[in-house]
Amino acid sequence: MDFSELFRNFSELTVTGLTMGAIYALVALGYTLVYGVLRLINFAHSEVFMVGTFAAMFTWQALGFDQNHSPAGVLLSAGVLVVGLIAAVAASSGTAVLVELAAYRPLRRRNAPPLAFLISAIGASYVIMEIVGIYTDRAPYGMPETVSNKVLFRVLGADITAVQIVIVVGALLMMVGLDRFINKTRMGRGVRAVAQDPDAAALMGVNKNRIIGLVFLLGGVMAGVGAVFWNIKYGYTKFNVGFLLGIKAFTAAVLGGIGNLRGALLGGLLLGVVENYASALFGSNFRDLVAFIALIALLMFRPTGILGESLGRARA
Repeated sequence: MDFSELFRNFSELTVTGLTMGAIYALVALGYTLVYGVLRLINFAHSEVFMVGTFAAMFTWQALGFDQNHSPAGVLLSAGVLVVGLIAAVAASSGTAVLVELAAYRPLRRRNAPPLAFLISAIGASYVIMEIVGIYTDRAPYGMPETVSNKVLFRVLGADITAVQIVIVVGALLMMVGLDRFINKTRMGRGVRAVAQDPDAAALMGVNKNRIIGLVFLLGGVMAGVGAVFWNIKYGYTKFNVGFLLGIKAFTAAVLGGIGNLRGALLGGLLLGVVENYASALFGSNFRDLVAFIALIALLMFRPTGILGESLGRARA
């Protein structure tokens, strides 16, 4: 255990951990939304994220930008980033809704057991991943630099870049917007009503299928934003890029309290920081291991997660 490495780079590890944790949190929101309403885990959500990374990349390529040709100038870079963001959000949300229509809705109509939903979600995940793998020859693809990675300033010894600011601030804004939507709008009340008691909500005139479709749509939007943030941070994507990240995002959702939107954000940020601290203490090979050990340890003492409040009980 190298405590000197941790203490020497504590600020830097915290900042980079929060940056990665923000991406975890955005993807975790999709897991927690679906679980909060259906009490099911959408394991195809990792591929919803992956589709978003490719949608942004193909859009940038169509505009003439790739890993060897990046946009010049702040305004052009911002415009290219926004166009890629729109494409990723559209692709991810469309994929999420398609998964709900093809893999979930037929089973709901037949009152299938929960295990059938789980198997269907895993099947949908592999189908999407293999389709993209065949189309892309399973090769990694590079990205243009749409956000500068140059150091802007330093805080307590940590370098702060534009990429880190965009990711963390963007994730927080998306989280606040989603939280306000769920808690303050008419459709949000419908989501909370279906999450709390779907039968009673239906008797009160709430269209359950429409609400479930909305939940998948919102989860896809968050995954699409997270996909673009992944692109600008790591600069590449691959057909299986969502596999490990999806597991981490699901872990973040459970860590924060699955079914709780604010818990997903907290869990994602915490997981990113814990991973970074672990890599400094034990080496990068233990990065993933320590994160899951931390999850198990927490659940032993608090099985509901840090903020174990269900979506249906969220305050209006």
